[in-house]
Amino acid sequence: MKINTIVSRFILKEMIPPFLINMGFFMFVFLMREILEITDMIVNYQVSLGIFLLMIIYSMPYFLVYIIPMSVMMSVLLTFLRMSADNEILALKSAGVSLYHMLAPVMVFAVAGFAVTVFMAAYGMPWGKFSYERLSMEVVQSNFNIGLKEHQFIDSFEGVMMYVNEVDAKDRSMQGVFIEDGRTTGPARTVVAPEGYLFEGDKPHTFVIRLYNGIVSQSEPREKSSHATRFNTYDIRLDLQSAVSAAKSGSRDEKEMGIGELRSYLEKQENRNEKFYYSVHMEFHRKFSIPFACIALAVLAMPLGVRSFSAKKSAGLGMGLICFLLYYLILSGGMVLGEAVRYHPAPLLWLPNFIMGGAGVYLLVKAAKDSPVVFFSVFSKSRRVAGRPGQTKTGAGCADGANSRGDSSRS
Repeated sequence: MKINTIVSRFILKEMIPPFLINMGFFMFVFLMREILEITDMIVNYQVSLGIFLLMIIYSMPYFLVYIIPMSVMMSVLLTFLRMSADNEILALKSAGVSLYHMLAPVMVFAVAGFAVTVFMAAYGMPWGKFSYERLSMEVVQSNFNIGLKEHQFIDSFEGVMMYVNEVDAKDRSMQGVFIEDGRTTGPARTVVAPEGYLFEGDKPHTFVIRLYNGIVSQSEPREKSSHATRFNTYDIRLDLQSAVSAAKSGSRDEKEMGIGELRSYLEKQENRNEKFYYSVHMEFHRKFSIPFACIALAVLAMPLGVRSFSAKKSAGLGMGLICFLLYYLILSGGMVLGEAVRYHPAPLLWLPNFIMGGAGVYLLVKAAKDSPVVFFSVFSKSRRVAGRPGQTKTGAGCADGANSRGDSSRS
């Protein structure tokens, strides 16, 4: 028992460095898009560094829910790949330590990752998403031109569609403006102007877009008529009051609800056929199914690292990435089907864990008994067959060289 305790501590210690490295790498990859957008706000719209840091902090819980299972799997895989390559697994087996004893520290590590991920999914994600939206609304209130992006259709306001060809963040000038205003009764009005400017309104949370030298057109299909009017100056008033009120009222969607709120909604909801009910049900199971991937993928990663064919890190690492990609493909398919309200979301979201965890248990039993696996045997044979032509050619070349040297010596 003493040697098992020492081995368990050794394996746990070995898994921590690759876990931290993978966490840093995946966080950098996931945050790259957010960092680029927020950096653009700082450079072009003078958003303070404090707001930048708050946006990064509020974004972290959402990414960590996916990053932690990935890092747990890759740390277990890399640890056992290194131990296999250094013959440490073989030495431990010779000392009487089975793979089942080595599984204990892996499970402790995976359960710890599961607990942290559940906390992030249950409390961190709702807090981060809600806080991020409120902070974004505050930023937009003070710098509405942040929402004006070039070469994109903007539908942030109900009944208004905008497109701007060029935007100058310094003086809030716009070039090539197209606006479709459907807020009035009757057909929508289309406004096209070569230039315009953005001003703050006389009331809080209001803005005015002033256009110059453009055309306002309005068509009536029923009467088969259209009207076009040229203007020198045309003002369009935009109001953010409704969006601000919704943000301050605390109204939340399913992704901003905690576990208690989700459970309470599911218990009190009478109409269980509507789409929002399925969305809430799916979000409730997702807060546990994705964290459980820490355990399922860790069980799968251990035998992948122990198998003799994966002594090369490149082969085992590639197999681990394939399994990880397969997990999220199955999960994405289940989420799509669940959002379509065609099937119950619970089995769809837990299916990837059952598949990967079941495959991990099967491979672990085979590895503990040193029994061959059909897929790995075929993979190893294919590698040997692929390497035979070069070996045969090399061997033949050496033989020919020896014969030629023998003939020359006899002559």
